[in-house]
Amino acid sequence: MNVHKKGYRNRFKPSSKKGMDDKTRVQKVAPLQERINISFSNPKLLAQAFTHSSYVNEHRGKAHEDNERLEFLGDAVLELTISQYLFTKFPSMSEGELTKLRAAIVCEPSLVLFANELHFGDFVLLGKGEENTGGRTRPALLADVFEAFIGALYLDQGIEKVREFLDSHVVPKINEGAFSHVMDFKSQLQEHVQREGLGQIDYRIVQEKGPAHNREFVSEVRLNEQSFGIGYGRSKKEAEQHAAQEAIEKIVQKP
Repeated sequence: MNVHKKGYRNRFKPSSKKGMDDKTRVQKVAPLQERINISFSNPKLLAQAFTHSSYVNEHRGKAHEDNERLEFLGDAVLELTISQYLFTKFPSMSEGELTKLRAAIVCEPSLVLFANELHFGDFVLLGKGEENTGGRTRPALLADVFEAFIGALYLDQGIEKVREFLDSHVVPKINEGAFSHVMDFKSQLQEHVQREGLGQIDYRIVQEKGPAHNREFVSEVRLNEQSFGIGYGRSKKEAEQHAAQEAIEKIVQKP
């Protein structure tokens, strides 16, 4: 009988695993606030954004909430803010082209790139199993954390702060051409020039630099014999695309 009682007691003995309290979780993400120069009014939101479900599952005795709901919200906020930026930045781009470009920016590999550059993986709370199987560097997990962070930032400080954050960490990559592989600037330029009746455009390779195995091309696009854009690339086509991108920005801004 005593054996049964002992077994009965052990069967319902609370887990000995101890999770972090809220104060400790907040302290863990404090260095991140300094790194990105953002101070959360409610740092518990930030801590939640970096709390993976595997951690919560291993510490059910604690009132922790994982980042999945914040991820859901952040996904929508990210799509909205990126869509608005692209809509304004590329006025000659069609709906289909905008959709394609946005998809390239908010896809998993891109979000992982953003997360890694900010070292988000260093701050994630994981269960031991997830930690031991390399969860801290798992692409899907990092992409989810980035979206959860956006959701937390939106709840804490609003849409304008999200835009400021993206202006610092995402927009520069868009402007530098990191997603130019999904953008056809030459077609956009041609369509805009024809639609507005601006004249004739043509491309010229004005310079080739470097050895044969590492050649760089410099392309110039001209509108009515006036230079409107210079582009650089490892191929003639890439250089022409970058020249067209510069020309589009100049023509759209010009009265």
